[in-house]
Amino acid sequence: MSEGEGATADVSAPLADYRVTIEVPLHWGDQDALGHVNHVRYFRWYETARIVYAEKVGLMRLHRERNIGPILASVANDYRRQLTFPDVVDVGVRATRIGISSIDLEHRIVSRARKALAAEGTATLVVFDYNLQRPTRVPDDLRRAIEELEGREFPRS
Repeated sequence: MSEGEGATADVSAPLADYRVTIEVPLHWGDQDALGHVNHVRYFRWYETARIVYAEKVGLMRLHRERNIGPILASVANDYRRQLTFPDVVDVGVRATRIGISSIDLEHRIVSRARKALAAEGTATLVVFDYNLQRPTRVPDDLRRAIEELEGREFPRS
């Protein structure tokens, strides 16, 4: 997997507004007995893209330094097209809302072979204090890093 800024030429339209993308080559073993990529893989790809995003904005550093980091509150997916081997997909993630203690994200998976959107989903990350075992406020420096990456300000909740 590799990380990119924005999207590749083949998938620029569906991922044009996504500041963080990863490239994932499909493997033969990603397919299930029905002959298409198993639904669990989509969630793994979203997870990897979220962690890349969290690294970029400093959330994973915050976890390493202060034991405050992301915890997944919800995740959902809408499948648009089947994926099959061989293919390479680009997975994008972007923030859509910053709350008091949560960050809403959108995901997209685009097939290079089909040159089309294969899936889109949403996730909510909670900024969690692992020492106290409870949600905590989104730090101002994290908010600024997300806004800088996304190229826009988010309304305060």
